Amino acid sequence: MAFITANWNPLGEAFYRKVELYDMSWVLRDGLRDSLVAAAPYGGPIAVMKESRCLSPSVRPQLEIYTASGVIMATFPWKSGPVVLLGWSVSDELLCVQQDGTVLVYDLTGAFQRHFSMGQEVVQSHVMEAKVFHSPYGTGIAIVTGSSHFTLATNIDELKLRRLPEVPGLQGSPSCWAVLNQDRQTKVLLANGPDLYLLDNTSCTAVVPPGVSPQGSVFVHMAVSFSYKYLALFTDTGHLWTGHAHLQDKLSEVDTKIRSPPKQMVWCRRPKSQQPSVVVMWDRLLLVAGVCNDTIQYPLEEQCVCVGELDGVRLVSPSRHELLQEVPLVCEEIFKIASMSPGALLLEAHKEYQKSSQKADEYLREIKEQGMLGEAVRQCVEAAGHEHDTHTQKALLRAASFGKCFLTNLSPEAFVGVCRDLRVLNAVRDPSIGIPLTHTQYKQMTVQVLIDRLVYRRLHPLAIEVCRYLKTPEYQGVSRILRHWACTKVQQKGDSDDVIVRCISSRLAEAPGISYSHIASKAYDSGRTELAIKLLDYEARSGEQVPLLLKMKRSQLALSKAIESGDTDLVYTVVSYVKNEMNRGDFFMTLRNQPVALSLYRQVAFITTIIIIIIIITTSSSPPPVALICFCKLQEQETLKDLYNQDDDHQELANYYVSASYREKRLESRLSVLQSAVDEYNKAKNEFSAKATEEEMRLLRFQRKLDDEKGAGLLGLSLQATMEALLASGLQKQADHLYRDFRVSDKRYWWLKLRSLAEKEEWEELEKFSKGKKSPVGYLPFVEVCMKRSNKYEAKKYVTKVTPEQRVRAHLAVGDVEGAAEAAIERRSEAEIGAVISRCSSSSQRLLLDKLQRALATANRK
Repeated sequence: MAFITANWNPLGEAFYRKVELYDMSWVLRDGLRDSLVAAAPYGGPIAVMKESRCLSPSVRPQLEIYTASGVIMATFPWKSGPVVLLGWSVSDELLCVQQDGTVLVYDLTGAFQRHFSMGQEVVQSHVMEAKVFHSPYGTGIAIVTGSSHFTLATNIDELKLRRLPEVPGLQGSPSCWAVLNQDRQTKVLLANGPDLYLLDNTSCTAVVPPGVSPQGSVFVHMAVSFSYKYLALFTDTGHLWTGHAHLQDKLSEVDTKIRSPPKQMVWCRRPKSQQPSVVVMWDRLLLVAGVCNDTIQYPLEEQCVCVGELDGVRLVSPSRHELLQEVPLVCEEIFKIASMSPGALLLEAHKEYQKSSQKADEYLREIKEQGMLGEAVRQCVEAAGHEHDTHTQKALLRAASFGKCFLTNLSPEAFVGVCRDLRVLNAVRDPSIGIPLTHTQYKQMTVQVLIDRLVYRRLHPLAIEVCRYLKTPEYQGVSRILRHWACTKVQQKGDSDDVIVRCISSRLAEAPGISYSHIASKAYDSGRTELAIKLLDYEARSGEQVPLLLKMKRSQLALSKAIESGDTDLVYTVVSYVKNEMNRGDFFMTLRNQPVALSLYRQVAFITTIIIIIIIITTSSSPPPVALICFCKLQEQETLKDLYNQDDDHQELANYYVSASYREKRLESRLSVLQSAVDEYNKAKNEFSAKATEEEMRLLRFQRKLDDEKGAGLLGLSLQATMEALLASGLQKQADHLYRDFRVSDKRYWWLKLRSLAEKEEWEELEKFSKGKKSPVGYLPFVEVCMKRSNKYEAKKYVTKVTPEQRVRAHLAVGDVEGAAEAAIERRSEAEIGAVISRCSSSSQRLLLDKLQRALATANRK
């Protein structure tokens, strides 16, 4: 394959080649001359616009976007201000930097996305030069203004402008400058005549590159490598200096013999290369300079633009698109003339095998004798990945497949992987697609990013085929692509809503994990509300349907969808939204038409009422907490009151008045509201509730009277809490009055009174109370309250009054184990005897324990 090396040119220890990618399809009237041109890396699109200064004032420039093969993607007249620079973001968005500092962002179809400004100062001083750069933080923009100030933003998606320090002695724009990324920080390197300055966030530092000659020469151009690792400087004496970007190490210095400033200068270096090189371009000449003193020169017949890539330089001209790169080492080893590498021998062996020549066996024997057959297969597979010509790819892969037949332990993964990669790469390299990726760029970019780029270009069928071929998971591949396709479809204006819905539903029927609400949202944003509503009918999750319907002001439909879902929280959300959106009458009418929503609304209001009552009661007569007030206000209890009034729902209206009474601070107002509740309960024929409410009013009046007379602070307490407070304060007559007036049960009142007397340790009163009449609660509670206050003496007075069933518990309560034993033996209860045994001490009460054990045995026999 000697013809493969025909366009190889040696430079130092490496070879360079120009690979023709495309014959350009575009038709440019004046070529690329006097035009702003921006080509995205990784085989990205090309934007072209004629400079405004070259057109008459009445003619608007045309902004055109092409694929790398020259196929038109978008074109539209430029109606904004003068443009200084075109550039591409990492997500293939076109950035147009205007003279006034405004940056306009467009997508690949020419649709306007957004805009932002590089600062107010730029409006006055104008942008003189600008650069778009890519960093680990995203896509950035750096500008220099007419007042010689530098401003940069490291990430346009999270815009934070930084103005860099001033440069001493700089007037206007510098002679050349570049953006560097060093130590996770973005810096600007600029030249002001023979002086170099490095700008960071806080300082301006003069720097001197080592070994520059001759001294005092002016720097007229500079370039940074794709990885920001290397720097190239061109002087007015024609010298090209290359070194590391930190300006501490020099790689080489070449005298180009050309003193005029170059139009472009781009680094050309493949990964892992030991010979970085720089491509320098003038109007009619392209020069490649490396670490040696030699150069390669290519004459240019037409205007050309250089685009730096990860592993070479793309050359774009009006007629063709080429890739200039250092020949990959493995390709050099195989195709170099007279090469005896294992890969070259295996390729020759396969050629002879196809000719049915015995030389094939000789080549194979030679490779096997060296033990390099595995290496030969590896070289052929790797070289196939670096070749653009499909015939060369097939020859190398067939040779590798031929060599694999004689190996038993070779893993097929590398071979299969390269075959798969090449099928994808050849598909996207097709001129109709126009993405001329190299294998190195493809691996650096990743498959996911390539699929994204196909989707951005609306090449959905190809993207789907790539995903299916590579067996990408559905949610990352086909489903995601179909969702993007559907979002694009709903934004088109040609087809009717029904046609679009049928098309989308049929395509997405079997695709898992696609949200129709997301597609409907895109339709709504495009002004197609009815289409969005029809698409939402296919959304299975009501929680996704309802928010968008509310956003579209279709609250009644949202309420119906929420009710159909059975999700009460969703219904509450919609009802709350509807209440704020509509006037009160329409709101009531909507609820009447939706009985489920009406019922849920009443339930939540009822629960709110209960919460309010509990909190207010537990906080006594103190004002309600601020959070409670806000909660009540949020629920708008008055709305519920009006709803009950319109429905003549006397029962619920009475309940509302009861809850509302607890929010009144003045007693007269509270009694008035409670009287309204009584009236409504009577209308509802609820005698029990009416009577209970009247008793509540009577209790409130009684509490106010005692508060006025005794200062007891009883207002708002419950009946039981009021009696407890009266007994604790020694107001026994008043407590007895409540006991009789409100017909409190004897058991309840005796419990309150004996606990109150015991807590105050009024033992004589407690004894008199026990003798007044027979206790309705028994006498064991007397024993327990006395022991609770640790008064065993008083407790023993009531043990004899305890009923036989509770006597054992009473004796044990006062610590009388022997008395408990006698009572238990007398009752012959196994449980009680066992309880006493558990309280006996085995050492000091042996006789009593034996007596109990015998009694327990007797009880068991019976």
